[in-house]
Amino acid sequence: MTKPTRRTVLAGSVATAALTVTGLAVETPAAALAAPVSDLARAMGDDPIAHLLRRATFGATPESLAEGRRLGVNGWLDRQLDPARISDTRCDGVLKRLPMAGADPVTVRATLPKDSYDAFKQLGRAAIARAAWSERQLFEQAVAFWANHLHVAAPSSGVWDTRADYDTTVIRKHAFGKFADMLRASARHPAMLTYLDQRSSTKAHPNENYARELMELHTVGVGHYSEADVLAAARLLTGMTVGKSSRAYVYDASLHATGAVDVQGFRHANTAADGEAAAFAFIDHLARRPETAERIARKLCVRFVADSAPESLVAKLKKIYLDNDTAIVPLLRALFLSPEFAGSAGQKARTPFEDAVATIRALGLGPDASGVKSLDALYNHLVQAGNAPFRWSPPNGYPDVAAAWASPSAFLLRCNLHLNLAAGWYPKQLARPADLLKSLVPVLPGTYGALVDALAVRLIGVKLPAAHTAAVLSVAGKLPTSPLTAKDKSLAGAAPYLIALVLDSPSFQLR
Repeated sequence: MTKPTRRTVLAGSVATAALTVTGLAVETPAAALAAPVSDLARAMGDDPIAHLLRRATFGATPESLAEGRRLGVNGWLDRQLDPARISDTRCDGVLKRLPMAGADPVTVRATLPKDSYDAFKQLGRAAIARAAWSERQLFEQAVAFWANHLHVAAPSSGVWDTRADYDTTVIRKHAFGKFADMLRASARHPAMLTYLDQRSSTKAHPNENYARELMELHTVGVGHYSEADVLAAARLLTGMTVGKSSRAYVYDASLHATGAVDVQGFRHANTAADGEAAAFAFIDHLARRPETAERIARKLCVRFVADSAPESLVAKLKKIYLDNDTAIVPLLRALFLSPEFAGSAGQKARTPFEDAVATIRALGLGPDASGVKSLDALYNHLVQAGNAPFRWSPPNGYPDVAAAWASPSAFLLRCNLHLNLAAGWYPKQLARPADLLKSLVPVLPGTYGALVDALAVRLIGVKLPAAHTAAVLSVAGKLPTSPLTAKDKSLAGAAPYLIALVLDSPSFQLR
């Protein structure tokens, strides 16, 4: 038998995908592929816990599946929606190695040289660690959603000392609170005011950038405001700035443009005495607009249900948002308990970030014994894949639909990572089971085909189509009927390739 090589593995990966990809509009295993999707949808439909954990976590594990089945859907949601009661010792231990990831601006400035990228680096690595190893998985999913919605790129100019604090005091503080409170907190944070140029906006020269994105991206959305609204909002928001000495949020009345405003149904006299109050009343008004409710409902559906949001669920969530004064937890509970969510298996694909983290979780890989070299390596991989945490430069945040991440080169990057992680080649610092294959398939089956079936069920939750199984085994020179025993000398060498190719399958690319 010819020993498998890296080239043959990658060729086999593409061949596996090509079995069902040919002729589809998006030629990638992360697209909606007929046979795997139908099998996955059927399996997830029979197992609502597995379906829930594919979407509400960054990847199911045997432990999380067991807990979900013990608690049931409602019980699991109740526990995850109360993250303060969930012990998170392992993740907390890793985060202690990244002290700048949650540091306040004063601490960052006292610890790092001016314009240092170290806080950005630690923040990005902390996001990977939390996704991979936090027990508070639904909270981390919500944090990722809101960080993308109220996006401040990291790195970006002028926020080297404030971006980590933005994550802590704006996104993480309010991720399970009220959107209106989160929006207000973002509007007075120096990271947002710097990123969208609000700190330079004055009554003499109003800067329209933050006012525009506040409406277009953060609240009502495109088509629900006019250029006149942007101009009026920009004038209303003048005076909200960053102190030159404190480098914290301040309101400078001398910079504020006074005069009555009428924008987006908001009317205010806007005098010199109440300019700041008027600005925040306007922000509160936007948070509670029906258009904002619909936009957030739709984005949540695209994130957790389907690339084409079900209109029935959008309408339900819009009402819940308005009825609960922008509270986030009722939205998430209703979404995950909805029939639209229950019927959505196979309709979401993993981004490169999600694929990397799901692979770590599926293989049972743990953090480094010390240091963060593995997080450095994973972050660099995600930079190459175009999906490292917070590194999207425009203010609209990363795209959240399959087509945005569909390309042969992107798929090959995933294949490389799967093999590196399965073989323990890179990053080698990750903690791993002494015998990875045995940890995944404790009882060795009698044939190679049955082994691939067992790996697929363990890693994906569903067997691969027969043609995919045959393609996986071809790189080991085996057939599905080839006998397998513990004395098979080729098994140890072939195992990492078989594991990686199962992870390369279209079904694993689906959430």
